[in-house]
Amino acid sequence: MRNKLIPLAFGTTLFALCFPAHAQQPRKVPRVGLLASGSSATDAPRMEAFRQGLRELGYVENQNIVIEYRYAEGKTERFPDLAAELVHLKVDAIVAAGATATRAAKKITTLIPIIMSNVTDPVELGLVTSLAHPGGNITGLTNLAPEVGGKRLELLKETVPNLSRVAVLGDPTSPSHAIGWRETESAAKSLGVQVQSLEVRPPNPDFEGAFAAIARDHSNALLTLSQPLIVVHRKQIVDFTLKRRIPAIFHSEDFIEAGGLMSYAPNIAAMWRRAAVIVDKVLKDTKPADIPVEQPTKFEFIVNLKAAKQIGLTIPPNVLARANNVIR
Repeated sequence: MRNKLIPLAFGTTLFALCFPAHAQQPRKVPRVGLLASGSSATDAPRMEAFRQGLRELGYVENQNIVIEYRYAEGKTERFPDLAAELVHLKVDAIVAAGATATRAAKKITTLIPIIMSNVTDPVELGLVTSLAHPGGNITGLTNLAPEVGGKRLELLKETVPNLSRVAVLGDPTSPSHAIGWRETESAAKSLGVQVQSLEVRPPNPDFEGAFAAIARDHSNALLTLSQPLIVVHRKQIVDFTLKRRIPAIFHSEDFIEAGGLMSYAPNIAAMWRRAAVIVDKVLKDTKPADIPVEQPTKFEFIVNLKAAKQIGLTIPPNVLARANNVIR
């Protein structure tokens, strides 16, 4: 009996030796590219929210997932080259922050899945066919909500009851500019407020010229449009409003962290955590065309009373009562 078992054991060992590669083949570590308009420092909170979302799904950076970061450092004209670098690296997916980055990635590749984040009206911009059925290789998250543009102006009007003229700061080269301006202009008519368009353009935005126009045309408040160039230069913009004692409402809580007065915007951290969920779906072979574009469900109105004191403004109680967060 013992002698009969020996050939069987020998044959099992031989089989294992003949096919070791199949048994021990390592699992491929996915590689995700990330396109952002700022820098590793300015975009740190968003990236940490994205990584947190990945960790909640079991992904640990540099262990079972690799993230290739590409920052435009405020120079959005670099996006095509940065997107090309990611395609050359053969990443499994590209996460693009904003419409400009998404459009650049789309021009470079129609095969690699693209997950957009914080894009205004991707249907009108031609990035997807519809929110429910994106089509193509792009899906993700939009900051689109019909009332957002008017809501900021409405809050500004309630904060400054004698408001008559508002300067609207934006980058006309941004894909979302026309949409943002149209929404704001429409809301201004219903509120009986005049709006003044202030344009700054890359690669050398003339903020000083725009600021001078505010004083020249006697605008008594400022509103910013949701565009990468504006976010990158937020400190310069906030410092101007504080120095000139101009009430302002911004499109991102990043401006509040820089010392700004008020912001009304989707919860950006929540949006980036959701981007991680969509990345997970794509890495598990769900086609972007089959993943509906998500709209924001949570908005935050933040009021900075320190800034209000600095510019000599009293925030009305009814406005404070509507704030999700009040910085004292």
